[in-house]
Amino acid sequence: MKTITLLGSSGSIGENTLRVAQKHSNIFKIRGLSVRSDIKKLISQVYKFRPEYICVFNEDKREEIKNFLPSNTKLLPPGVEGLIELIKKSNSQITVTAISGAVGLLPLIVAVEKSERVCIANKEPMVMAGEIIMDIARKKKTEIIPIDSEPSAIFQSINGFDKSFVRKIILTASGGPFYSYNGDLSKVTPQQAIKHPRWKMGRKISVDSATLMNKGLEAIEIKNLFDIDISKIEVLIHPQSIVHSAVEFVDGSVIAQLSNPDMRIPIQFSLTYPRRFDSSVKKLSLLEVSKLEFFKADIKKFKAIELAFKCAKKGGVYPSILNASNEVAVDMFLKGKIKFTDIINLVDNVIKVWCLNKKNPQLNIENIIEADEWARKKTQEITGNR
Repeated sequence: MKTITLLGSSGSIGENTLRVAQKHSNIFKIRGLSVRSDIKKLISQVYKFRPEYICVFNEDKREEIKNFLPSNTKLLPPGVEGLIELIKKSNSQITVTAISGAVGLLPLIVAVEKSERVCIANKEPMVMAGEIIMDIARKKKTEIIPIDSEPSAIFQSINGFDKSFVRKIILTASGGPFYSYNGDLSKVTPQQAIKHPRWKMGRKISVDSATLMNKGLEAIEIKNLFDIDISKIEVLIHPQSIVHSAVEFVDGSVIAQLSNPDMRIPIQFSLTYPRRFDSSVKKLSLLEVSKLEFFKADIKKFKAIELAFKCAKKGGVYPSILNASNEVAVDMFLKGKIKFTDIINLVDNVIKVWCLNKKNPQLNIENIIEADEWARKKTQEITGNR
């Protein structure tokens, strides 16, 4: 029986993780759960899975849940400190990190230090501090298994081969809701942006998918996860979302991972690796699919990919600035404060300001957090603190 602590149990990744754990309840036991603020879902999960520890990130919502918990479930403090305490107290063999944004950085580091395996669904910490995190994992002998479908596909394709055999990583992207859109992107609404054609995701990652920033962030994550030069990563648009990514080797062979677009597949793989078990997911029929299409990414229409690659090449804290500014810009768009087309332009301007200062300090957690805070403030300043 493997124990699991799940950070972010109310989101789509979290709920699917619990579905997998429930299907294989003879293998997995949920020991810890956390949510940002959705206490209604958390209460239901607590009575179904009976975790020993829970954390509600939002302090006000935490107070509301106190009287609804069974006596054998302990409520931990709110905020990042609570998430860290959850990881330490639950002391699970597997930690699944499915919380969105840079707030997951410090909890992820603690998870890598304390767990046998960490299944990563939030790419932002790997973008910010992937090199540091992977170094800790090597020293602690912690397994890092990605959950997002594309990094998972690459993990499955590259697994067992030395990176010197890799000629290129082919990172696929659905293209989001606007890749073939001929209308005025400046008039796109948040409601349109969060309607992904293939995946059911949270609001923030759905907007990132619409701008293709998600693919830029994924490229940086993959660079750090697999210690691959960013120049060896190629982004291709694949509207069917069947080929989740591929690896081309120096001998000319290409290994890819294909499946119907369902997050339960990479989630289950991350939990059960190196074993595989039956899932309740619809099996892929190539006869039904019939056609698989691939297109070169249009970096003139969607500048986020090129911007992310530039930050990856610069290294240091540049990826942290990219990520932090993007988080603020996306939040402003979702609140109706800026246009869809302002998101990447705003991020680009913040990076240019940092570049003018000619700063790129040594990569450590303190400097990463400082750069993250600077980028958030600067993004607000440029927009006049709307």
